[in-house]
Amino acid sequence: MTSIVFMGTPNFSAPILKSLVDNPDYDVQAVLTQPDRPVGRKHILTPTPVKEVAVKAGIPVLQPNKLSGSNEMQQIIDLAPDLIITAAYGQFLPTKLLDAAQIAAINVHASLLPKYRGGAPIHYAVLNGDDKTGVTIMYMVKAMDAGDIIAQKELPILSTDNTGILFDKLSDLGRDLLLETLPDLIAGRIKPVAQDPDEVTFSPNIKPEEEILDFTKSAQMIHNHVRGLNPFPIAHTTINGVRTKIHQTHLVDETTTALPGTVVKKGKHDLWLATGDGKVIAIDELQPAGKPKMAITAYLNGHAKFAQGDQVITHE
Repeated sequence: MTSIVFMGTPNFSAPILKSLVDNPDYDVQAVLTQPDRPVGRKHILTPTPVKEVAVKAGIPVLQPNKLSGSNEMQQIIDLAPDLIITAAYGQFLPTKLLDAAQIAAINVHASLLPKYRGGAPIHYAVLNGDDKTGVTIMYMVKAMDAGDIIAQKELPILSTDNTGILFDKLSDLGRDLLLETLPDLIAGRIKPVAQDPDEVTFSPNIKPEEEILDFTKSAQMIHNHVRGLNPFPIAHTTINGVRTKIHQTHLVDETTTALPGTVVKKGKHDLWLATGDGKVIAIDELQPAGKPKMAITAYLNGHAKFAQGDQVITHE
């Protein structure tokens, strides 16, 4: 059996770990994941999805706040596993740790590298309106997501996809590609391909200021922004003075000369707003500050204290 140390944290990583645990050819000796974090309004300390899989399988779990120089890192080095496999772990791996892998240290990354190195590749693919994304399996080096490519597989981005939907699709794709690739990797049959430095782009974690919607932009860009930040961290704007999260929108085949952020249509089931390119976007689901998430019909029934023709979103 090939011994493995797995390192990952979010929902993206959990099915990948489970596929290794369930495969009789592999022995997952330990799992590293981020520490448990408080979740929700009650701040309940919650294990990561990867930890839940590992605990259920009876695999030792290590959760250092900082990996470099930790006792947990030394435990992995002492294990000297055949493979170190990471998938959205969330910390850099020191060279000393990478060198502990007897065959290779590899990463499952949710983009078509060298595009979108960094922590938010799925978000950026949707935010930028890309028509495809994919998964890359690469050798790990000290530089972020810069290792030679072992395998890649593409996935189309549908107009109905948001970041959450793509997380699930790419997790399954990464799981399957990893299982297809490991036998050749272990047997030494891989011919890696270096990343083209001229094609490198980055996808840093989303900053709070990047969550704000700008209605002076095009309808398509606003729609992509909403999709790209759904289900987290959720885009927001200020409607009629109330900070409001926008969970879902759709494009409307209409044009307008109204100023961006103006109500073009307000009905029992429709809230249409003007955008910066003279086109119109419809709000489907939103969440005013202090209120639960609601469909647009519920919002219009009790919260929309404005009229058609009002400019409810302004930009300085």
